[in-house]
Amino acid sequence: MVRFDEFWTKKALIGLGIGQFVSLLITSTGFTSSELARKGINAPTSQSFLNYVLLAIVYGSIVIYRRKPLQMKWYYYLILAFVDVEGNFLVVKAYQYTSLTSVMLLDCWTIPSVILLTWIFLKTKYRMKKFAGAAICVAGLVLVVFSDVHASDRAGGSSPIKGDTLVIFGAMLYAVANVSEVR
Repeated sequence: MVRFDEFWTKKALIGLGIGQFVSLLITSTGFTSSELARKGINAPTSQSFLNYVLLAIVYGSIVIYRRKPLQMKWYYYLILAFVDVEGNFLVVKAYQYTSLTSVMLLDCWTIPSVILLTWIFLKTKYRMKKFAGAAICVAGLVLVVFSDVHASDRAGGSSPIKGDTLVIFGAMLYAVANVSEVR
């Protein structure tokens, strides 16, 4: 049995705090993207540019400070960056066509995609509980898509199916980028 003081270490609390901060940033980005799309502003690349600049500055500084060589060839990182940027572009673009709730829920398609890709390419062993959890996730996502199909009488965006499709493809690209980083 894990004791309470062993579980809530300083490292765990810092990780929890950083995770909550990142979650706040992601939610803020989603809300801002949704509001910009509602006002007719179409700039998905510009919206994500600052995120990638900050990521390059922070992560680049850490890599330079540690003075360790890259683990792979530089062009491999360029391909991963391209896949990630395209996935982010598709997800941010989807806000123009569907609701904030649909984008946030369908973005979770990354989870079953990562499970499938790691199972196929990295030969990761999963138990049935994980597959059952992923199946429940997929069932929920299917319900979101069906809800958007019948959302013509509600305010959900100009083309919910197009938006849902963009999010699903963007989430798949996120999964490809995440699994490829491990490879």
